[in-house]
Amino acid sequence: MRSATRLHKVEEDLLLEAIFHRYGYDFRNYARASLSRRLKDQVEKAKVSHVSDLIPKVLYDENYFRDFLMSLTLNVTEMFRDPHFYLAFKKWVLPNLTTYPFLKIWHAGCATGQEVYSIAILLQEANLLNRVNIYGTDINLESLKTAKEGIYPLKLLKQYQDNYMKAGGEYSLNKYFYNQYDYAIMTTELKNKMLFAEHNLACDHAFGEMNVIICRNVLIYFNIELQKTVLQLFYDSLCYNGFLCLGDKESIEFTGMKEKFELLDKNAKIYRKIGQFS
Repeated sequence: MRSATRLHKVEEDLLLEAIFHRYGYDFRNYARASLSRRLKDQVEKAKVSHVSDLIPKVLYDENYFRDFLMSLTLNVTEMFRDPHFYLAFKKWVLPNLTTYPFLKIWHAGCATGQEVYSIAILLQEANLLNRVNIYGTDINLESLKTAKEGIYPLKLLKQYQDNYMKAGGEYSLNKYFYNQYDYAIMTTELKNKMLFAEHNLACDHAFGEMNVIICRNVLIYFNIELQKTVLQLFYDSLCYNGFLCLGDKESIEFTGMKEKFELLDKNAKIYRKIGQFS
């Protein structure tokens, strides 16, 4: 059993190396347990016996690889997910943002964009949307396409509305979209403040000087070494006193970055940059 486990890991390592050298996507430092589950799904979907059987398919069939990549990087999200985070954002972040004439916010790992629109709604309700640019990035091009379009199934809006109200919302989300058949389409006013782009946290560079970086429920898919790399990237991308927002189960505690951020809200995982590296 132990030998079979080692062999399975070797096969996974070879596949990840093949992806990196062929396409430049680096999954080698992703948390292995989560990645292994997704690779197992791909083995079953491809109706092959071993992970190594995926290597020639990935190397020689670019169409297959595009579908494979989308499945490997697809993350689930929703508008105003974890309402307590948005309540904390209003408390700790919004008052500070009012002091800036121009704002830049980066939502890293934005998936299909619902949380980006959620932040835009908060900014609009705080009369800050007219002075902000919001950058949404992800590795998954299909997810980014959905985010750019801002079109979501209308059946999801009840859950989104419930989340919004728990996050302190005072209106109806109908204010921020219009209906077309069975879909809700976000308003042009929100879309015009957003730029969506492909960005790979595992290997791409700093992304401008941001006032706020939001990266929620992404680091949990990375091992500790990649977490350190990404947190350094975020640090370098933040302006002094800029805010970093992570997911509930994420922390900078054991990453060597603790002295560089002030923890503002333990439950919502909101941090503020306080130092500079020498």
